[in-house]
Amino acid sequence: MSTIVVVRKGGTACIAADTLTTFGDIRLDASLDMHHSKIQTFGKTHMGIVGSAAHTLVAERAFNDKEVKADFSTRDSTFDSLIRLHPVLKEKYFLNAKDAEEDPYETSQIDSVFINRNGIFAMFSLREVYEYKEYWAVGSGASYAIGAMHAAYSRCKTAKEIAVAGAEAGARFDTSSQLPLTFKTVKLSGSSKKG
Repeated sequence: MSTIVVVRKGGTACIAADTLTTFGDIRLDASLDMHHSKIQTFGKTHMGIVGSAAHTLVAERAFNDKEVKADFSTRDSTFDSLIRLHPVLKEKYFLNAKDAEEDPYETSQIDSVFINRNGIFAMFSLREVYEYKEYWAVGSGASYAIGAMHAAYSRCKTAKEIAVAGAEAGARFDTSSQLPLTFKTVKLSGSSKKG
């Protein structure tokens, strides 16, 4: 799957991701993949999506669709964007919105973390949106990454150092993640914000 992390500290936010793509037992590493970065940019937001490899091309088109009017600048605007996105995913991109019978809502099948000048966020398949104070991770290597970032947060000075520590831990211990990493950083608005 992946290891994708987001961190905020010292007036900056950073997103870092591994570069391995897998198809069942087949591994496609960065040396063979022309488009190996899992970080996509939509306006001033840098996002990493985990799950199906098909999400990359769908997101590039759907998040730029005028009907969706994607705005990931805040928790509320992201939720509103996901509400507009869901029918577009079903009608234009043939999303299979069925998951478990007991799910309370149809799934959008997309889990991601993202950064912009307003902070660090995550969105999940049932259109849950979270904003984090310090760090978070998604993907099959997330547990390793969160543990590494917890250990590194007070010792490291920059968001990038912490993000790299987390994503490297995921790449080292998760069988579906691999180096090299890609990353993006942004300066947070109002550098007096916590973190």
